[in-house]
Amino acid sequence: MNVGDTLPPLEIAVTRTLIVAGAIASRDYQDVHHDAALAREKGSPDIFMNILTTNGLVGRYITDHLGPRAVLRKVAIRLGAPNYPGDTMTLTGTVTAVCGNRVEIRVVGANGIGRHVSGTVTAEVAA
Repeated sequence: MNVGDTLPPLEIAVTRTLIVAGAIASRDYQDVHHDAALAREKGSPDIFMNILTTNGLVGRYITDHLGPRAVLRKVAIRLGAPNYPGDTMTLTGTVTAVCGNRVEIRVVGANGIGRHVSGTVTAEVAA
């Protein structure tokens, strides 16, 4: 792995089930993540994905590429455009640093309305 290498993109269908299941699994019971009517009352066109689900998907993207022995040491992300049901989020990654068995990857996840997530992941890869 070298600085500048890119990871293959990963397309994730943003379904209503994924959004609700992710919120429940992360114990995030905010109504905007499972109740469309209440989300609309609060100004959102629909329910939307929480940051914990996004964080998990970013981690999955990295470990899918680096393999099951990779250990995530740091995940630093920021959210942008919401992930709404019916859209697709495409994750992409670029290696920004390599030091021994540690690698840093810049990750971006984009959907139909813009950049949903951006940040960096530092992982340790077993030799």
